[in-house]
Amino acid sequence: MVVIAEERPGGDELLALYRDVGWTAYTRDPETLVAAVLGSHLVLTARDTTGSLVGMVRTVSDGVTIVYVQDVLVAPEHHRAGIGGALLDGVLERYAHVRQTVLTTDAEPGQRAFYESRGFVEVHDVVPTPLRSFVLLR
Repeated sequence: MVVIAEERPGGDELLALYRDVGWTAYTRDPETLVAAVLGSHLVLTARDTTGSLVGMVRTVSDGVTIVYVQDVLVAPEHHRAGIGGALLDGVLERYAHVRQTVLTTDAEPGQRAFYESRGFVEVHDVVPTPLRSFVLLR
């Protein structure tokens, strides 16, 4: 069982999770990583029954018109357990009133399928309207 909660994890936990997923661009400068997470609009964590941090998502937003899903991380040993989906669903629920949800991700087919299953489309698949800009939208 995993518990999803709104919280800001400590620096050591953040570094461990980002290292586990191989995001070394973040771990090279731990102080910047901690500052970025502290400055995020929303941070949701996933913790296992022992209380260990096994996943996290964070957003950058004005809270009204746009939200950027900045990072979705799940420790490799917990992949395919529904944790990433639960974290992203938590974000989408909290920002249901926001007009644009934007994220950038790798072109890897598995990641694309994951995000498409939550309603995201590539920017070139979006028909522009006055309320939409050319970004990856949901």
